[in-house]
Amino acid sequence: MASLSYRSRTQHSALSPRRAFFALGGGNAVEWYDWMVYGLLASYLGPQFFPSGNSLSSTLSALVVFAVGFAARPLGALVFGTLADRLGRRRIMLVSIGGMVVSTAVIAVLPTHASIGVWAGVILVVCRVLQGLSTGIEAPLNSAYIVEMAPEGQTARYGGIVSVYVQSGIIAASLVAFLTTTCLSTADMEAWGWRIPFAVGAVIGALFLWLRRNLPETLHRSSAPEATPPASQVWREVGRNKLALLAIVFVVAGAQALNYTWSTGLPNLARTAYDEDASAVFAVTTLSGLCIAVLYPLAGRLADRKRISRTFLVSRLAAVPLVFAVLAYQAPGMVLFTIVMLIGAPVLAFTMGLYTTVSATLMPMSCRVTGVGIGYAVGVAGFGGTAPYILLWLQDRGVSWVFPVYVAVLCLLSALFYTLAFRRGSVRIGT
Repeated sequence: MASLSYRSRTQHSALSPRRAFFALGGGNAVEWYDWMVYGLLASYLGPQFFPSGNSLSSTLSALVVFAVGFAARPLGALVFGTLADRLGRRRIMLVSIGGMVVSTAVIAVLPTHASIGVWAGVILVVCRVLQGLSTGIEAPLNSAYIVEMAPEGQTARYGGIVSVYVQSGIIAASLVAFLTTTCLSTADMEAWGWRIPFAVGAVIGALFLWLRRNLPETLHRSSAPEATPPASQVWREVGRNKLALLAIVFVVAGAQALNYTWSTGLPNLARTAYDEDASAVFAVTTLSGLCIAVLYPLAGRLADRKRISRTFLVSRLAAVPLVFAVLAYQAPGMVLFTIVMLIGAPVLAFTMGLYTTVSATLMPMSCRVTGVGIGYAVGVAGFGGTAPYILLWLQDRGVSWVFPVYVAVLCLLSALFYTLAFRRGSVRIGT
Protein backbone atom coordinates (compact mmCIF):
# COMPACT_ATOMS: atom_id res chain seq x y z
CA MET A 1 0.00 0.00 0.00
CA ALA A 2 1.39 3.37 -0.94
CA SER A 3 2.03 5.38 2.19
CA LEU A 4 0.46 8.81 2.38
CA SER A 5 2.76 11.74 3.12
CA TYR A 6 2.51 12.61 6.78
CA ARG A 7 2.29 16.32 5.94
CA SER A 8 -0.88 15.88 3.87
CA ARG A 9 -2.46 13.88 6.62
CA THR A 10 -1.71 16.40 9.33
CA GLN A 11 -2.06 19.78 7.63
CA HIS A 12 -5.34 20.45 9.42
CA SER A 13 -4.11 19.19 12.79
CA ALA A 14 -2.79 21.31 15.61
CA LEU A 15 -0.70 18.39 16.84
CA SER A 16 2.94 17.82 15.91
CA PRO A 17 3.79 14.24 14.82
CA ARG A 18 5.31 13.53 18.24
CA ARG A 19 2.23 14.82 20.10
CA ALA A 20 -0.04 12.92 17.70
CA PHE A 21 1.66 9.63 18.57
CA PHE A 22 1.56 10.57 22.25
CA ALA A 23 -2.18 11.24 22.07
CA LEU A 24 -2.78 8.02 20.12
CA GLY A 25 -0.59 5.77 22.25
CA GLY A 26 -1.48 7.45 25.54
CA GLY A 27 -5.18 7.00 24.89
CA ASN A 28 -4.53 3.34 24.13
CA ALA A 29 -2.58 3.04 27.39
CA VAL A 30 -5.53 4.48 29.32
CA GLU A 31 -7.91 1.99 27.70
CA TRP A 32 -5.71 -0.92 28.73
CA TYR A 33 -5.09 0.49 32.19
CA ASP A 34 -8.81 0.78 32.87
CA TRP A 35 -9.49 -2.64 31.40
CA MET A 36 -6.73 -4.41 33.34
CA VAL A 37 -7.40 -2.75 36.70
CA TYR A 38 -10.70 -4.59 36.91
CA GLY A 39 -9.05 -7.95 36.20
CA LEU A 40 -6.25 -7.37 38.71
CA LEU A 41 -8.65 -6.28 41.46
CA ALA A 42 -11.23 -9.00 40.81
CA SER A 43 -10.43 -10.68 44.13
CA TYR A 44 -11.41 -7.41 45.89
CA LEU A 45 -14.41 -6.61 43.71
CA GLY A 46 -15.99 -10.05 44.01
CA PRO A 47 -16.87 -9.88 47.75
CA GLN A 48 -18.04 -6.25 47.40
CA PHE A 49 -20.46 -6.80 44.52
CA PHE A 50 -21.10 -10.57 44.53
CA PRO A 51 -20.80 -11.73 48.17
CA SER A 52 -21.04 -15.50 48.62
CA GLY A 53 -19.10 -16.34 51.77
CA ASN A 54 -16.35 -17.98 49.67
CA SER A 55 -13.51 -15.87 48.26
CA LEU A 56 -12.88 -18.10 45.25
CA SER A 57 -16.59 -18.17 44.31
CA SER A 58 -16.85 -14.37 44.62
CA THR A 59 -13.72 -13.91 42.50
CA LEU A 60 -15.09 -16.25 39.85
CA SER A 61 -18.29 -14.15 39.76
CA ALA A 62 -16.21 -11.01 39.27
CA LEU A 63 -14.29 -12.73 36.47
CA VAL A 64 -17.58 -13.67 34.80
CA VAL A 65 -18.34 -9.92 34.66
CA PHE A 66 -14.81 -9.44 33.31
CA ALA A 67 -15.73 -11.82 30.49
CA VAL A 68 -19.10 -10.06 29.92
CA GLY A 69 -17.15 -6.96 28.93
CA PHE A 70 -15.49 -9.01 26.22
CA ALA A 71 -18.86 -10.23 24.97
CA ALA A 72 -19.79 -6.59 24.26
CA ARG A 73 -16.74 -6.07 22.07
CA PRO A 74 -18.22 -7.54 18.85
CA LEU A 75 -21.12 -5.06 19.06
CA GLY A 76 -18.66 -2.20 19.50
CA ALA A 77 -16.74 -3.41 16.46
CA LEU A 78 -19.90 -3.78 14.37
CA VAL A 79 -21.29 -0.33 15.14
CA PHE A 80 -18.22 1.84 15.55
CA GLY A 81 -16.03 -0.03 13.06
CA THR A 82 -18.48 0.64 10.25
CA LEU A 83 -18.66 4.31 11.26
CA ALA A 84 -14.86 4.58 11.31
CA ASP A 85 -14.64 3.17 7.77
CA ARG A 86 -17.37 5.53 6.57
CA LEU A 87 -16.80 8.77 8.49
CA GLY A 88 -13.16 8.63 9.54
CA ARG A 89 -10.91 7.41 12.33
CA ARG A 90 -10.50 10.46 14.58
CA ARG A 91 -14.10 11.00 15.66
CA ILE A 92 -14.56 7.37 16.66
CA MET A 93 -11.34 7.52 18.68
CA LEU A 94 -12.93 10.24 20.79
CA VAL A 95 -16.07 8.16 21.30
CA SER A 96 -13.96 5.16 22.30
CA ILE A 97 -11.92 6.81 25.02
CA GLY A 98 -14.90 8.90 26.19
CA GLY A 99 -16.93 5.77 26.92
CA MET A 100 -14.05 4.27 28.86
CA VAL A 101 -13.56 7.41 30.98
CA VAL A 102 -17.25 7.61 31.95
CA SER A 103 -17.58 3.92 32.87
CA THR A 104 -14.35 3.88 34.89
CA ALA A 105 -15.42 6.99 36.81
CA VAL A 106 -18.75 5.34 37.68
CA ILE A 107 -17.02 2.20 39.00
CA ALA A 108 -14.77 4.39 41.17
CA VAL A 109 -17.78 5.79 43.05
CA LEU A 110 -20.24 2.89 42.69
CA PRO A 111 -22.01 1.80 45.94
CA THR A 112 -21.45 -1.85 46.85
CA HIS A 113 -23.88 -4.72 47.44
CA ALA A 114 -24.03 -3.82 51.13
CA SER A 115 -25.48 -0.40 50.22
CA ILE A 116 -27.84 -0.98 47.30
CA GLY A 117 -28.09 -4.76 47.06
CA VAL A 118 -28.23 -6.52 43.71
CA TRP A 119 -28.28 -3.19 41.82
CA ALA A 120 -24.59 -2.78 42.62
CA GLY A 121 -23.77 -5.82 40.52
CA VAL A 122 -26.17 -4.76 37.77
CA ILE A 123 -24.56 -1.31 37.44
CA LEU A 124 -21.10 -2.90 37.47
CA VAL A 125 -22.13 -5.17 34.60
CA VAL A 126 -23.47 -2.16 32.65
CA CYS A 127 -20.16 -0.35 33.16
CA ARG A 128 -18.23 -3.36 31.92
CA VAL A 129 -20.49 -3.58 28.86
CA LEU A 130 -19.75 0.08 28.10
CA GLN A 131 -16.05 -0.61 28.53
CA GLY A 132 -16.42 -3.59 26.22
CA LEU A 133 -18.03 -1.41 23.54
CA SER A 134 -15.16 1.07 23.88
CA THR A 135 -12.33 -1.47 23.75
CA GLY A 136 -14.13 -3.35 20.97
CA ILE A 137 -13.16 -0.54 18.62
CA GLU A 138 -10.05 0.95 20.29
CA ALA A 139 -7.50 -1.75 19.39
CA PRO A 140 -8.57 -2.32 15.75
CA LEU A 141 -8.92 1.43 15.21
CA ASN A 142 -5.41 2.05 16.53
CA SER A 143 -3.89 -0.78 14.48
CA ALA A 144 -5.56 0.54 11.30
CA TYR A 145 -4.41 4.07 12.11
CA ILE A 146 -0.79 2.96 12.57
CA VAL A 147 -0.73 0.94 9.34
CA GLU A 148 -2.09 3.95 7.45
CA MET A 149 0.21 6.50 9.11
CA ALA A 150 3.52 4.63 9.38
CA PRO A 151 6.24 5.28 6.76
CA GLU A 152 6.75 2.46 4.28
CA GLY A 153 8.98 -0.29 5.65
CA GLN A 154 8.46 0.77 9.27
CA THR A 155 4.97 -0.56 9.91
CA ALA A 156 5.95 -3.07 12.60
CA ARG A 157 8.31 -0.57 14.26
CA TYR A 158 5.54 2.00 14.64
CA GLY A 159 3.17 -0.72 15.78
CA GLY A 160 5.77 -1.71 18.37
CA ILE A 161 5.95 1.88 19.63
CA VAL A 162 2.21 1.95 20.22
CA SER A 163 2.47 -1.49 21.83
CA VAL A 164 4.89 0.06 24.33
CA TYR A 165 2.13 2.51 25.25
CA VAL A 166 -0.31 -0.38 25.58
CA GLN A 167 2.10 -2.23 27.84
CA SER A 168 2.69 0.93 29.85
CA GLY A 169 -1.04 0.94 30.60
CA ILE A 170 -0.87 -2.66 31.78
CA ILE A 171 2.25 -1.89 33.84
CA ALA A 172 0.59 1.18 35.34
CA ALA A 173 -2.40 -0.94 36.36
CA SER A 174 -0.11 -3.41 38.15
CA LEU A 175 1.96 -0.60 39.67
CA VAL A 176 -1.03 1.32 41.02
CA ALA A 177 -2.49 -1.92 42.39
CA PHE A 178 0.88 -2.68 44.02
CA LEU A 179 1.14 0.80 45.59
CA THR A 180 -2.40 0.78 46.95
CA THR A 181 -2.09 -2.71 48.44
CA THR A 182 1.28 -1.76 49.94
CA CYS A 183 0.18 1.56 51.44
CA LEU A 184 -3.21 0.41 52.72
CA SER A 185 -4.15 -2.32 55.15
CA THR A 186 -6.04 -5.35 53.88
CA ALA A 187 -9.19 -4.11 55.60
CA ASP A 188 -8.93 -0.64 54.02
CA MET A 189 -8.18 -2.15 50.63
CA GLU A 190 -11.27 -4.35 50.81
CA ALA A 191 -13.47 -1.54 52.13
CA TRP A 192 -12.55 1.38 49.86
CA GLY A 193 -8.93 1.19 48.65
CA TRP A 194 -9.90 -0.72 45.49
CA ARG A 195 -11.59 2.49 44.26
CA ILE A 196 -8.30 4.43 44.01
CA PRO A 197 -6.97 2.72 40.83
CA PHE A 198 -10.28 3.34 39.05
CA ALA A 199 -10.28 7.03 40.05
CA VAL A 200 -6.71 7.41 38.75
CA GLY A 201 -7.73 5.89 35.41
CA ALA A 202 -10.72 8.21 35.04
CA VAL A 203 -8.64 11.35 35.63
CA ILE A 204 -5.83 10.38 33.25
CA GLY A 205 -8.37 9.24 30.65
CA ALA A 206 -10.00 12.68 30.65
CA LEU A 207 -6.58 14.21 29.84
CA PHE A 208 -6.05 12.01 26.80
CA LEU A 209 -9.62 12.54 25.64
CA TRP A 210 -8.73 16.24 25.45
CA LEU A 211 -5.43 15.55 23.65
CA ARG A 212 -7.06 13.32 21.01
CA ARG A 213 -9.43 16.00 19.78
CA ASN A 214 -6.88 17.21 17.17
CA LEU A 215 -5.53 13.89 15.87
CA PRO A 216 -5.09 13.85 12.07
CA GLU A 217 -7.44 11.86 9.88
CA THR A 218 -5.96 8.98 7.81
CA LEU A 219 -9.00 7.57 6.01
CA HIS A 220 -8.93 9.99 3.06
CA ARG A 221 -5.95 10.41 0.79
CA SER A 222 -6.42 14.13 0.29
CA SER A 223 -7.38 17.05 2.47
CA ALA A 224 -10.88 17.01 0.94
CA PRO A 225 -13.01 14.12 2.29
CA GLU A 226 -14.30 11.63 -0.26
CA ALA A 227 -17.96 10.75 -0.54
CA THR A 228 -19.05 8.73 2.47
CA PRO A 229 -19.54 5.09 1.36
CA PRO A 230 -22.75 3.34 2.45
CA ALA A 231 -22.51 0.76 5.23
CA SER A 232 -23.53 -1.96 2.77
CA GLN A 233 -20.42 -1.30 0.70
CA VAL A 234 -18.18 -1.66 3.75
CA TRP A 235 -19.86 -4.94 4.64
CA ARG A 236 -19.52 -6.28 1.10
CA GLU A 237 -15.78 -5.63 1.32
CA VAL A 238 -15.60 -7.56 4.58
CA GLY A 239 -17.55 -10.41 2.99
CA ARG A 240 -15.03 -10.62 0.17
CA ASN A 241 -12.28 -11.19 2.73
CA LYS A 242 -13.75 -14.10 4.72
CA LEU A 243 -10.51 -16.07 5.03
CA ALA A 244 -8.65 -12.98 6.20
CA LEU A 245 -11.39 -12.37 8.79
CA LEU A 246 -11.07 -15.94 10.08
CA ALA A 247 -7.31 -15.53 10.29
CA ILE A 248 -7.72 -12.32 12.31
CA VAL A 249 -10.04 -14.10 14.77
CA PHE A 250 -7.40 -16.71 15.61
CA VAL A 251 -4.41 -14.34 15.40
CA VAL A 252 -6.13 -12.32 18.13
CA ALA A 253 -7.43 -15.38 20.02
CA GLY A 254 -3.98 -16.90 20.45
CA ALA A 255 -2.38 -13.61 21.47
CA GLN A 256 -5.05 -12.60 23.94
CA ALA A 257 -5.41 -16.03 25.52
CA LEU A 258 -1.68 -15.87 26.30
CA ASN A 259 -1.90 -12.25 27.41
CA TYR A 260 -4.77 -12.73 29.85
CA THR A 261 -3.29 -15.94 31.19
CA TRP A 262 -0.20 -14.04 32.31
CA SER A 263 -1.67 -10.63 33.09
CA THR A 264 -4.89 -11.69 34.86
CA GLY A 265 -5.28 -15.46 35.21
CA LEU A 266 -2.03 -16.30 37.00
CA PRO A 267 -2.18 -13.29 39.39
CA ASN A 268 -5.75 -14.18 40.41
CA LEU A 269 -4.77 -17.84 40.77
CA ALA A 270 -1.96 -16.75 43.09
CA ARG A 271 -4.23 -14.52 45.15
CA THR A 272 -7.31 -16.75 45.51
CA ALA A 273 -6.17 -20.38 45.17
CA TYR A 274 -2.78 -20.05 46.88
CA ASP A 275 -3.36 -16.98 49.08
CA GLU A 276 -0.14 -15.26 47.99
CA ASP A 277 0.63 -11.78 49.32
CA ALA A 278 -1.15 -9.23 47.12
CA SER A 279 1.69 -6.69 47.12
CA ALA A 280 4.21 -9.35 46.09
CA VAL A 281 1.94 -10.59 43.29
CA PHE A 282 1.43 -7.09 41.89
CA ALA A 283 5.17 -6.36 42.17
CA VAL A 284 5.91 -9.42 40.02
CA THR A 285 3.24 -8.55 37.45
CA THR A 286 4.73 -5.05 37.21
CA LEU A 287 8.23 -6.45 36.69
CA SER A 288 6.95 -8.85 34.04
CA GLY A 289 5.19 -5.99 32.25
CA LEU A 290 8.37 -3.90 32.26
CA CYS A 291 10.33 -6.76 30.67
CA ILE A 292 7.71 -7.09 27.94
CA ALA A 293 7.67 -3.33 27.28
CA VAL A 294 11.46 -3.21 26.90
CA LEU A 295 11.30 -5.96 24.26
CA TYR A 296 8.47 -4.45 22.18
CA PRO A 297 10.69 -2.13 20.06
CA LEU A 298 13.03 -5.05 19.34
CA ALA A 299 10.10 -7.11 18.10
CA GLY A 300 9.00 -4.32 15.76
CA ARG A 301 12.47 -3.67 14.31
CA LEU A 302 13.13 -7.36 13.79
CA ALA A 303 9.77 -7.84 12.06
CA ASP A 304 10.46 -4.96 9.63
CA ARG A 305 13.90 -6.35 8.90
CA LYS A 306 13.00 -10.06 8.61
CA ARG A 307 9.42 -9.53 7.31
CA ILE A 308 6.33 -9.24 9.46
CA SER A 309 4.84 -12.51 8.22
CA ARG A 310 7.91 -14.61 9.01
CA THR A 311 8.49 -13.05 12.44
CA PHE A 312 4.84 -13.53 13.35
CA LEU A 313 4.82 -17.23 12.46
CA VAL A 314 8.07 -17.99 14.32
CA SER A 315 6.94 -16.17 17.46
CA ARG A 316 3.49 -17.75 17.41
CA LEU A 317 4.93 -21.27 17.14
CA ALA A 318 7.34 -20.45 19.97
CA ALA A 319 4.31 -19.67 22.15
CA VAL A 320 3.10 -23.29 21.95
CA PRO A 321 5.67 -24.75 24.39
CA LEU A 322 5.63 -21.56 26.48
CA VAL A 323 2.04 -21.95 27.61
CA PHE A 324 2.84 -25.26 29.30
CA ALA A 325 4.95 -23.30 31.79
CA VAL A 326 1.73 -22.56 33.71
CA LEU A 327 1.79 -26.18 34.91
CA ALA A 328 4.92 -25.37 36.92
CA TYR A 329 2.84 -23.21 39.26
CA GLN A 330 0.69 -25.80 41.00
CA ALA A 331 1.36 -24.96 44.64
CA PRO A 332 1.91 -21.85 46.79
CA GLY A 333 5.29 -20.20 46.34
CA MET A 334 6.26 -16.76 45.09
CA VAL A 335 9.52 -18.06 43.61
CA LEU A 336 7.69 -20.38 41.22
CA PHE A 337 5.14 -17.69 40.43
CA THR A 338 7.90 -15.20 39.61
CA ILE A 339 9.76 -17.67 37.39
CA VAL A 340 6.62 -18.54 35.41
CA MET A 341 5.70 -14.87 34.97
CA LEU A 342 9.18 -13.90 33.73
CA ILE A 343 9.59 -16.91 31.43
CA GLY A 344 6.57 -15.69 29.50
CA ALA A 345 7.90 -12.16 28.93
CA PRO A 346 10.04 -12.65 25.76
CA VAL A 347 7.46 -14.61 23.77
CA LEU A 348 4.63 -12.38 24.99
CA ALA A 349 6.58 -9.33 23.76
CA PHE A 350 6.64 -10.68 20.21
CA THR A 351 3.10 -12.08 20.40
CA MET A 352 1.49 -8.91 21.72
CA GLY A 353 3.84 -6.57 19.84
CA LEU A 354 2.85 -7.95 16.43
CA TYR A 355 -0.70 -9.25 16.55
CA THR A 356 -2.50 -5.92 15.99
CA THR A 357 -0.21 -4.97 13.10
CA VAL A 358 -0.58 -8.45 11.59
CA SER A 359 -4.36 -8.18 11.87
CA ALA A 360 -4.44 -4.78 10.15
CA THR A 361 -2.34 -6.06 7.22
CA LEU A 362 -5.03 -8.64 6.43
CA MET A 363 -7.76 -6.14 5.48
CA PRO A 364 -7.95 -3.43 2.75
CA MET A 365 -8.31 0.20 3.85
CA SER A 366 -11.92 0.41 2.67
CA CYS A 367 -13.09 -2.00 5.40
CA ARG A 368 -10.02 -2.23 7.62
CA VAL A 369 -11.47 -1.03 10.92
CA THR A 370 -14.69 -3.01 10.50
CA GLY A 371 -12.97 -6.24 9.47
CA VAL A 372 -10.20 -6.03 12.05
CA GLY A 373 -12.71 -4.89 14.67
CA ILE A 374 -15.02 -7.87 14.15
CA GLY A 375 -12.15 -10.36 14.08
CA TYR A 376 -10.55 -8.75 17.10
CA ALA A 377 -13.77 -8.64 19.11
CA VAL A 378 -14.68 -12.26 18.37
CA GLY A 379 -11.15 -13.45 19.13
CA VAL A 380 -10.93 -11.56 22.40
CA ALA A 381 -14.49 -12.23 23.56
CA GLY A 382 -14.47 -15.91 22.69
CA PHE A 383 -10.96 -16.84 23.78
CA GLY A 384 -9.06 -13.99 25.47
CA GLY A 385 -11.47 -12.66 28.06
CA THR A 386 -12.54 -16.15 29.10
CA ALA A 387 -8.97 -17.40 29.65
CA PRO A 388 -8.64 -16.30 33.33
CA TYR A 389 -11.97 -17.90 34.23
CA ILE A 390 -11.12 -21.15 32.39
CA LEU A 391 -7.70 -21.29 34.06
CA LEU A 392 -9.14 -20.94 37.57
CA TRP A 393 -12.12 -23.20 36.84
CA LEU A 394 -9.94 -26.04 35.52
CA GLN A 395 -7.57 -25.58 38.46
CA ASP A 396 -10.50 -25.88 40.86
CA ARG A 397 -11.62 -29.08 39.09
CA GLY A 398 -8.15 -30.65 39.32
CA VAL A 399 -7.58 -30.80 35.55
CA SER A 400 -5.24 -27.84 35.10
CA TRP A 401 -3.33 -29.65 32.32
CA VAL A 402 -6.23 -29.06 29.93
CA PHE A 403 -5.67 -25.31 29.89
CA PRO A 404 -2.22 -25.18 28.19
CA VAL A 405 -3.42 -27.71 25.61
CA TYR A 406 -6.37 -25.44 24.83
CA VAL A 407 -4.19 -22.32 24.39
CA ALA A 408 -1.58 -24.23 22.37
CA VAL A 409 -4.30 -25.32 19.91
CA LEU A 410 -5.38 -21.68 19.50
CA CYS A 411 -1.80 -20.67 18.69
CA LEU A 412 -1.44 -23.45 16.12
CA LEU A 413 -4.75 -22.54 14.47
CA SER A 414 -3.66 -18.90 14.23
CA ALA A 415 -0.48 -19.91 12.40
CA LEU A 416 -2.45 -22.20 10.08
CA PHE A 417 -5.13 -19.68 9.06
CA TYR A 418 -2.59 -16.87 8.66
CA THR A 419 -0.51 -19.09 6.36
CA LEU A 420 -3.57 -19.92 4.25
CA ALA A 421 -4.48 -16.22 4.00
CA PHE A 422 -0.89 -15.37 3.09
CA ARG A 423 -0.81 -17.93 0.27
CA ARG A 424 -4.08 -16.56 -1.14
CA GLY A 425 -2.72 -13.03 -1.25
CA SER A 426 -4.69 -11.58 1.64
CA VAL A 427 -1.62 -10.16 3.40
CA ARG A 428 -1.07 -6.69 1.96
CA ILE A 429 1.81 -5.25 3.99
CA GLY A 430 5.04 -6.65 5.45
CA THR A 431 5.07 -9.88 3.43
